[in-house]
Amino acid sequence: MDGPRSHTTEDQIRRWDRVFTALSAEPRRRIVEALIEVSAGESIRLPEAASNQNGSSELEQLRLRLCHHHLPLLEEAGFVQWENDPLCAYRGRDFEEVSVVLESLYANAEEIPDRLVTGYRTLERERESDSSECDLRR
Repeated sequence: MDGPRSHTTEDQIRRWDRVFTALSAEPRRRIVEALIEVSAGESIRLPEAASNQNGSSELEQLRLRLCHHHLPLLEEAGFVQWENDPLCAYRGRDFEEVSVVLESLYANAEEIPDRLVTGYRTLERERESDSSECDLRR
């Protein structure tokens, strides 16, 4: 009887590994964040949505990294679908698996150590938002 249970456990481990691998690089986190903000079926424009820079040479380098590494990784996991011309991304069939982890982090931004929040703009905004709501309740 260990066969089916072991297979299920291995599948769950692989799913969690895919989620954390997807979220382990900033451009991929930015893509997931941007897709959370749009309705299902809508696309995000790349490389702009995955960038924290505005320079054209940086955007072109990011575009190459997105096309050759980040987007294929996200697509293989089922988290996004993407098109090359124009470069854009949509939610994939398993997008919820990765989005729920980021949304959970945002919902618990106050509990995350400062050293992980500082410099992560989305978490910083969530903390500010939580602080503002607390101030309004007083």
